[in-house]
Amino acid sequence: MSDETESVEHEVAQHEAAEDAGSSEEQASDGGLTAASEALAEPSNRNWFIIHTYSGFEQKVADSLRSRAEAFGFADKIGQILIPTEEVIELRGGKKVTSKRMLYPGYVLVEMEMNDELWHAVKATPRVTGFVGGGTSPVPLTADEVNSILYRQEKSAEHPRPKLSFEKGENVRIIDGPFTNFSGKVDEVNAERNTLRVLVTIFGRATPVELDFLQVEKI
Repeated sequence: MSDETESVEHEVAQHEAAEDAGSSEEQASDGGLTAASEALAEPSNRNWFIIHTYSGFEQKVADSLRSRAEAFGFADKIGQILIPTEEVIELRGGKKVTSKRMLYPGYVLVEMEMNDELWHAVKATPRVTGFVGGGTSPVPLTADEVNSILYRQEKSAEHPRPKLSFEKGENVRIIDGPFTNFSGKVDEVNAERNTLRVLVTIFGRATPVELDFLQVEKI
């Protein structure tokens, strides 16, 4: 083998070695990025808990929790704060009006990383009476429970429910339709369709009338 051939083979070997080294570094780099991505993708340690508040002060409690989290340095431990609401519809002056009402008055949902320090900080928030369930070790909501609450809130936005509900035997007054100002007794309730059957006395006889929830009011 000539000296020239040996020289060429030596250069090729060096080039291949350099490529192998570069490939290894690249794989190591890719591995580091993958590990970092996996670390970022790891689920949070936060869970959803229910706290009990004075009724009517739910929003003030939610605002106080946010400001206290910033002031005491645990803002990174608290995620979403939710006051579950639903949209309801009622008849005012002959017009349908939509408004919001709380699904669970006196309760606020908090997504947080539970520890002793945070437990005390939340419980010491003005107008908070404590956590629901478990005393000093409250049990978090399950994913299904949280999803059920969120679904109900979402569904009400698409299909608002009547503000009032009725029961068989209740006395009501009709406020809309051809029988306006007539009074009667609820004979049947269809909660799915938001309708009811009312027995109205017409010409001395009890006559069943099908009505929407929005067409009557309780007496």
